[in-house]
Amino acid sequence: MQTRDISYQINATTHIGLLAAPDGTAKCPAVLVCHEGPGIDDNARNIARRLAGLGYIAFALDYHGGGERLADMTATMARLGPLFGDPDGTRALGQAGLDVLLAQPQTDASRVAAIGYCFGGTMSLELARGGADLKAVVGFHSGLATVRPQDASNITGKVLVCIGTEDPLIPAEQRAAFEAEMRAAKVDWRMNLYGGAKHSFTNPSASQAGIPGIEYDQLTDERSWRAMIDLFAEVGM
Repeated sequence: MQTRDISYQINATTHIGLLAAPDGTAKCPAVLVCHEGPGIDDNARNIARRLAGLGYIAFALDYHGGGERLADMTATMARLGPLFGDPDGTRALGQAGLDVLLAQPQTDASRVAAIGYCFGGTMSLELARGGADLKAVVGFHSGLATVRPQDASNITGKVLVCIGTEDPLIPAEQRAAFEAEMRAAKVDWRMNLYGGAKHSFTNPSASQAGIPGIEYDQLTDERSWRAMIDLFAEVGM
């Protein structure tokens, strides 16, 4: 496996993501990894490495800049707040990372997926709503809401979202609105609900935050990963 940090510019800010790829020069299916709301961390980087071990070239982007997590939840919400109502800005941040991935010689541009966690899942979905050429989009405990649901008609790939039933950030009403959005746009989509799981169920360090409703769940982590791999196989990734 080959790994290296890649710096890229968005306006005047330097962003630092991690590229992970199988050894050799053969073309590989590619996966964009969009981190959780607080920023890129070892968990996001390890996901990219894990994907490379399965034969994918993966780029864990950095949508905040600086290549590190923000200090706390206050800083996180200050950074994310303006993006919740700005799909174009969110898509631009995701597209910048996607451009890095597409520029790699090993990337098979005909087989590209985007996956994301928390707001990173929202970013992956917004990339698809913006018409990015993605075979698959997967959101793990991802925010599902958008201010432009009509843009779902631009989605060309298959969509999977994996949500915990006890996630306070993604209530049943938001899930229902997403279902209506996908149905109206005739997207090939699925939503996996995991009983008892809370927000950030894929992050082993989630519970350290000490925030109610944010908690790692190993079984749900494993089940949702298998669901993603199954989707990748279905779409020829």
